[in-house]
Amino acid sequence: MQLDDTLKQQFRDAAQALEGVDLETYRDFGKDPLEPIIGLGPADAPVGFFGRDPGRQEIKWGEPFIGSGGQKVRQGLYQAIHGEPMPDFEASREIGRHVFWANTVPYKPTGNKAWSMAAKKRFQPLMARVLIDHWQGRELITLGREAFLWFGINQPKEVRQALESFWKREDRFEASHATLLTMEDGHEAEFRLAPLPHPSPLNQTWFKRFPGLLEARLEAMGVANLLRQAG
Repeated sequence: MQLDDTLKQQFRDAAQALEGVDLETYRDFGKDPLEPIIGLGPADAPVGFFGRDPGRQEIKWGEPFIGSGGQKVRQGLYQAIHGEPMPDFEASREIGRHVFWANTVPYKPTGNKAWSMAAKKRFQPLMARVLIDHWQGRELITLGREAFLWFGINQPKEVRQALESFWKREDRFEASHATLLTMEDGHEAEFRLAPLPHPSPLNQTWFKRFPGLLEARLEAMGVANLLRQAG
């Protein structure tokens, strides 16, 4: 699935005045810093992953979730579908073509620091359109607090409060949360969020537990069967 030209141009226009983009990394790989890294996947992909923002390897390859943290996700997907360890990097790229990928902001920040709320609010209407209009699925595994609470940005107070309350639950990485995402024009869709911790090695509290939590999520959601049925 590809973004239509109009939406892609809107991302590029919004990125023109975005401060904090890691221009050095884009230069290192000869990549356009205005080009969003979204990944997308099939429009009818039954399950998606929603993260914070791309990192250095994502810029290099032009694909989301391809760096060290993303490899943890792709390893879990491969194991769930094929029942054996992922053999190599190319296999990780191939397995990623079967699901939907997106981030709160599709540009790499300097120092991999989280984008400001102002930056997330700037891109929220565009990312909401990607989620609602460009993807038919509604089951999303969110990675980390930033990605989960993004669904409250520019939304009614009760939606934000429900998300924040759910995140405080001890079983948040096992339970799911249904939330309504509404665009500026009133177009809306309900998403079922299945949060997991961010798979970064820097997240020492959860990094070692992430593979097991992901495996349990994928099994509970029936992801392997969904992807096999999707072809």
